[in-house]
Amino acid sequence: MSLRVRATLLLASLLCTVPALAATKEESRVADATDVIDQLLRIPEQSIPPALLSRAYAIAVVPNVIKIGFGLGARRGKGVLVVRREDKSWSNPAFVTLTGGSIGWQIGAQSTDVVLVFKTRSGVDNIANGKLTLGADAAVAAGPVGRQGAVATDARFRAEVFSYSRSRGLFAGISLEGAGVTMDRKANAAFYGSSSITPEQIFASSGNFAPQVANNFVQVLTAQTQRLPTQPAMSGGVASVKTESSQESSVRTFGIAEADDTKDYAEEF
Repeated sequence: MSLRVRATLLLASLLCTVPALAATKEESRVADATDVIDQLLRIPEQSIPPALLSRAYAIAVVPNVIKIGFGLGARRGKGVLVVRREDKSWSNPAFVTLTGGSIGWQIGAQSTDVVLVFKTRSGVDNIANGKLTLGADAAVAAGPVGRQGAVATDARFRAEVFSYSRSRGLFAGISLEGAGVTMDRKANAAFYGSSSITPEQIFASSGNFAPQVANNFVQVLTAQTQRLPTQPAMSGGVASVKTESSQESSVRTFGIAEADDTKDYAEEF
């Protein structure tokens, strides 16, 4: 084979790989989170109960959380967080980081996917304003598993956050006491193209404000929460949201229910 032919084939091969390499770190993170949510339908008997997802105020998906232990353990991962809007649709994703530690003899490394289901708004407020420490700022419990999973114990009933991990394709409740969840503002700026964008703006913005990979995530999550519409939210903007009565009003922090409504919402569990 001549040198010219080899060079031509090499160039063609490189050109074919450019689209795959074009995805940013943030887009890859959203795509991985979409895969985690997509798996929920595939194993209904060993997954997060649909009733829990349908009543959630917010959901965080953190793919590929690395846990390393050499005597003391450390856990770290990067994912996305969405909140439920007034029309019951899911917001655009904001990027978050999960960090934590554990005590006890352990050695080795492990990668798992983590899903956090938030019952109320307060934990999300803490994340947006700085940091949420699970177990300190918000009560956390290992979530129930399976299609008929129920919140049975007093500890679970009082929990504001339910935590899950997925390894080998199966979901299970996981203890995340002491883990911290923070907003990844650098990733938000890179994904949405604005260094000044806030979590409030992300959650209140319309679906076409985000890259297509974010809409794919919202659509897959919507398909998993049967009480929601099948399309991502396209109403509302960064500055204002219109209600069904067509009266314009200023956006509240996340465009979600008032405090009394949130209280009633949480009591459904």
